[in-house]
Amino acid sequence: MKAAPRVSIGLPVYNGENYLAESLEALLGQSYEDFELIISDNASTDGTADICRRYGKQDSRIRYSRQPRNIGLNMNHNFVIRQAQGELFKMASHDDLYGRDLLKRCVDALDANPEAVIAHCWEAVIDDAGIVTGVWRCHTVADAPRAPERFRSMLFDGWDDYTYGVMRTEVLLRTHLYGSYHLADRAINTELCLHGPFYMVPEWLYFRRDHPERTRPFTVRTRCAYLDPRRSDQLWHPVIRLYGEYLWAYVRAIRHAPLSHEDRYECYGHLARYMVGRVLPTVGRTIRGGTIMAGVPISDRLPAISVDALVAKREWRPSSWQED
Repeated sequence: MKAAPRVSIGLPVYNGENYLAESLEALLGQSYEDFELIISDNASTDGTADICRRYGKQDSRIRYSRQPRNIGLNMNHNFVIRQAQGELFKMASHDDLYGRDLLKRCVDALDANPEAVIAHCWEAVIDDAGIVTGVWRCHTVADAPRAPERFRSMLFDGWDDYTYGVMRTEVLLRTHLYGSYHLADRAINTELCLHGPFYMVPEWLYFRRDHPERTRPFTVRTRCAYLDPRRSDQLWHPVIRLYGEYLWAYVRAIRHAPLSHEDRYECYGHLARYMVGRVLPTVGRTIRGGTIMAGVPISDRLPAISVDALVAKREWRPSSWQED
């Protein structure tokens, strides 16, 4: 019987033909090779399925599934997580690029820091052609030894996205996974920090692609309906419910995390201050109308980063990118 791979990479995708092949090349070209790549095609209507099947024939590490209907972004995320066989798990996006040593550096970091539940690396933002246009600066103290301090920082110090880090699968499965309420991705990242500190590899190895589909404005409802189509029903899913589930996710996370009584009550105190000072005023503004942006916070102070030197198969380009 074939042994399970050490790492599972989950790649949920919907209509990703523009960038998918380049992303697959970067993942399959990792210097750390003991992984499986689980692709879940969310009933795409473009050439995504053909690309996935072509790569699946070329590399036995790929496991490809196609959903019979669009189940929503976050339900598709949960699908690939539940399919994972590896001790470690990494979520991947069809439009991003990955330094060839990303998996190796993160796996080594988790091995050297057994208390850590996630290892991630510095993120840079790239455009359609893979040129660096900005960097994502971290502000939270997600590496703090105490859970209440990590929790407080994740609530108040900004939005650091650890979604695409390498994490311990058994810890991830102890969380409530991805919901489809407002800011569900932020909630699961914060829940994970209650289980242990995060480790940041100080290298530019993750390249998040910024393009119109990723940065278009949403209302709270349209964003949640993108995560789960059932959320488009205003009768069963009013906006107040989409916020209420977000806040309840934090309560539920604190209640189920492996915390002492003192740490648990301290986290509840931080959450109460967050609700009164941040969330309730925001809910009021949202109900009065407005949109939210689904972009990424970037800095215009750019370090010298060569994506071509760091990412596998960058000599490969779609024909539409070739110069005349």
